[in-house]
Amino acid sequence: MIIRLTRRPRKKRIVILGGGFGGVYAAMHLEKLLARQGAVEISLVSRDNFFLFTPMLHEIAASDLEITNIVNPLRKLLRKVEVLVGDVNQIDLPNKRVSISPGYCKRSLQIDYDHVVIALGSVTNFYDLPGFSELALAMKSLPDAIQLRAQIIRHLEEANSECNSTDRQSLLTFIVAGGGFAGVETVAALNDFVREALPFYPNLSEGMLRVMLVHSGPVILPELGESLGRYTQKALGERGVEIRLNTRVKSMTEDNVCLAHDVPIPCRTLVWTAGTVPSPLISPLPCAKERGRIVVNQFLQVPDWPDVWAVGDCTFVPDIRNPGKSHPPTAQHAIREGKIVAQNIAAALSGRPLASFSFKTIGLLASIGRRTGVARIFGFNFSGFFAWWMWRTIYLSKLPGLDKKVRVAFDWTLDLIFPKDVCAVHDLDRRRDLHWPDRARNTSGNNGDHETTARRLIPAHAKMA
Repeated sequence: MIIRLTRRPRKKRIVILGGGFGGVYAAMHLEKLLARQGAVEISLVSRDNFFLFTPMLHEIAASDLEITNIVNPLRKLLRKVEVLVGDVNQIDLPNKRVSISPGYCKRSLQIDYDHVVIALGSVTNFYDLPGFSELALAMKSLPDAIQLRAQIIRHLEEANSECNSTDRQSLLTFIVAGGGFAGVETVAALNDFVREALPFYPNLSEGMLRVMLVHSGPVILPELGESLGRYTQKALGERGVEIRLNTRVKSMTEDNVCLAHDVPIPCRTLVWTAGTVPSPLISPLPCAKERGRIVVNQFLQVPDWPDVWAVGDCTFVPDIRNPGKSHPPTAQHAIREGKIVAQNIAAALSGRPLASFSFKTIGLLASIGRRTGVARIFGFNFSGFFAWWMWRTIYLSKLPGLDKKVRVAFDWTLDLIFPKDVCAVHDLDRRRDLHWPDRARNTSGNNGDHETTARRLIPAHAKMA
């Protein structure tokens, strides 16, 4: 069933596609500029009903923060914007229409628009490598971080009771592919987490652990320069992280990970942070693209489509200070792009001149574990505790919502005092309460069989004394 949602008479409808940094900040600024005008409607389409603060995602995987503390409900952030939770199916530029599937019902909505902002971001690119899409873990979303944490704990539990040395080795080997910000912060947090969890597992020791970072380049964190990259390599190496440079992961099976020109490594956990690609919805659009990203002009407007705008990771935003180059797909750029696109849409509706987007990166920071960080701010390099303190201070200030700031600060304070939790309460791969062996049997209506009823109420892994 298809339901067509048309705009109301004499009202302009602005539709924003994507609930990441670019889309949400565009909606927030449009709300301030236009929401009070009765002639304008603003709608945000997002797969989730919350905004995820991705710079702190690795801290969820490492049990440093509670899950809900880095997410903000969209309806709380956007009081005067219509929030539509669902997947975007198609963007029809010629007919100025978007088709979406709401996440909570089986029907399709068609939304007409006067202006559309495409902020669909990027997805993990596994490059069609064997076994990756089925077995490797990504670090792009909240479920990714939750699944990684659950898998780490599950493997520690299995290794603690495993007698076979080969199986134990594969369970206790953790590989992260990609030496950029996401990969380095993930491997640092993962390494700290598993080593701090070991005292709870009496049959395991640090000598059994193997944590590895694989990077295709000569130095990790190339965005920060060679000096900070080598500092990070040394710091991680001293903490037991094995770093493989100038190499790639080429395939994966259930028990092994194969690196290029190397023997297979017994491993059941591979975290892939080595590549992203713009949303697949971008590919069929009839507009210019560069490396799969939508090309926009300096006003963040898609050429030949004056009512179409684009921001964020899915967009090739020209750097007017450096002709031929583009702005990097980072959160700090997406936030500013969202603000400028909101101003330009408001200007277009009122016939005012548009503003050009130009922004120079203020700084880049990374947390590398154990209260240590690296940072480049205004061209100056920082490392150690001070860089880590800057990382936490700056990102805490950027986290939306006073209540979330307080909760995160409180979690960080508790983390200084108490050990990390190793409760496997968010295991997404298994529904053990449904693993009842007699659910499909004894269905003939024998209500007097109390033994059968009791067996149905006891999970398969439980035994009665």
